Formats: sequence, C-alpha cells, structure tokens
Amino acid sequence: MQLKWIEDLLVLERTRSFSRAAELRHITQSALSRRIRSLEDWAGAQLVDRTIYPLALTSAGIRFCEAAGQACALLLDARAAARREQTLPGAAIDIAAGNTLSLTFLPSWLKLCRGRFGEFNARVVAANVLDAVVALSEGSCDLMLGYNHPQVPVSLDPDRFRSLTVGGDMLLPVSVPDAQGRPLWSLDAAVERPIPFLGYTASTTLGRMVDGILEQKRAHGRLVRCYEADMAMLLLKMAGEGNGVAWLPYSTAADALASGVLVRAGNASWCSTLEICAWRPMQSANPTLHALWQMLESGQAEAQREEARPHVRTAVAPMPATAR
Repeated sequence: MQLKWIEDLLVLERTRSFSRAAELRHITQSALSRRIRSLEDWAGAQLVDRTIYPLALTSAGIRFCEAAGQACALLLDARAAARREQTLPGAAIDIAAGNTLSLTFLPSWLKLCRGRFGEFNARVVAANVLDAVVALSEGSCDLMLGYNHPQVPVSLDPDRFRSLTVGGDMLLPVSVPDAQGRPLWSLDAAVERPIPFLGYTASTTLGRMVDGILEQKRAHGRLVRCYEADMAMLLLKMAGEGNGVAWLPYSTAADALASGVLVRAGNASWCSTLEICAWRPMQSANPTLHALWQMLESGQAEAQREEARPHVRTAVAPMPATAR
C-alpha cells in the first residue's frame, strides 16, 4: 500500500469526481482509477460506489477514510518533524520555486522578507512547475513560488492549500536590434516574413502562456520554431545571439533591454501580465512558515487598503513587482 493512494481517496471523497480529483492530484483520470482500485484491493473492500452520480463512498469507504485520514495526517506530521531535524538550523523553510523565478525574483524577495520578518534560513530547490506542485503536494517543501495566469492556473486543492500574490511580471517578445535600433525580427512589421521562433517546451507554464498569445494573434503560421528550452535563461542567451524572437519575463530580460542588447519585438498586444504567487499547505508544523505567512498576509492587506484610498497613486505592495 502507498500513502499516495490514501491521499487520492481523500481528494476523491471531497470532489466526488474522478476527473476533478485527478486534476488536483496531477495525474490522469485512468491513473487515479487504477490507484483507487489498488487501494480497494489492499483494503479488501469496495470503497467507492461508482454506480451513482455524483459518486460517493461506500459505508466501508466512509469508515476507512475517517481512520486513514487521521493516520495520513499523523504520518505527514512525523515525516515533517524528521525532516526538520535534518534541515537548516534555527528558523528555516524549504522552498520550491520555478526555474526562472529562482534566478530572478526569489533572491530579492527573500531579502525583502528578511528585512520585514527577521532573519531565517531557506533551502531552495529550482524545478519546473509540475515538479514544484508535486513537491508541495507531497510535503517535500513548505512553500512554493510560481507564475500564475488565468489561462494557465496552478491547480491545487483549495481545501488543502492557500495562496497569495507576492509580485508581478510581464511576458514580452524580444529580439536583437538592427542597425537602426529597431527589432531585427519584428512582430509588428507590415511585411509578414517568416520569423525564427525560440520557444519553450510544451510542458512549461510560460510555453502555454506564449501559445495563448499566438493563438489570440493567429500568429502560429508566421513563426518558425527553431529552438526549444524549458528555461527562460536559455532563451535569453539564444535571443541575445540573434537567433530569433523569444518571449521572456521582464525580470529575465531587464538587463539586456536596458543595455540595448535586446529590444521589444512587438507592441503591448503581444505581451501578457503575470502574477507571482506563493502557495503553502493549510496544515504545517513549521512555525517559521506560519509566522512568515502571517507577515505576507499583513503586507497584502496593507497594499489593498492603500489602493482603496482616493488620490493615492502608489501602493505598498506585499512584495516587489518586477514589472508594472
């Protein structure tokens, strides 16, 4: 028996839907169904009544969920306590952050957090969004940082996790300039010549955001994909060497834009605003996380009050926004 099978059943109990539970568990519906069947084989009883809609647990499933849920919580607390003994000394948190944010946003965000909260230690693991979500879901980290966008939302069970917006960014197309300082590869040019496109791999959040922009602009046919990578820093390097157009977060491209190595390759209609969000589990035994989160919530509430005041032009943001 695997602990994740119990977690699958607990999510299924709340959602009453295999498709929704699979989405929240970040697996396919068929994989979830197989895991529930495996749990039923281990338990020696049918736990889910699949003959009614919405589905429900059997009487055996209800009793099993109550006991298994308590056992699961105790095991997760025990694991968290064991990990804390092996973690950094003193006040500390484990953070899973998107690859791009770990290099651009996270260092300044941690500095500002320490300025407001006080000193604490942090262990940071850079990962793609799916691996970061799994790490948070399985209790391997205290906090997750990632980009969030309405078209590509991070899917986490709201009954188990909380989130806050801690910053902002902008996804924009860039190119090297020509001799006149205009983009060598211009998306706004009247002549619709094929444009070499430096893209993200399909599984990335930024890649799906760029696909949404291109779909809206009906520009897929004009761009010729010549390079793919899963990290914005790799696309920054390729774009800076004149290999084509890339969509980069402003936080990634800021220095290159300021120095003139890169210029914007399209107007505002080719851009998209991004939220930078933090997620944490509702239940955590880490006192540093609780105190830090309370500070973040206070900062967000303060920013909202400032924005609501008439004639106030600048708001106190809960955390730094890298692009406005």
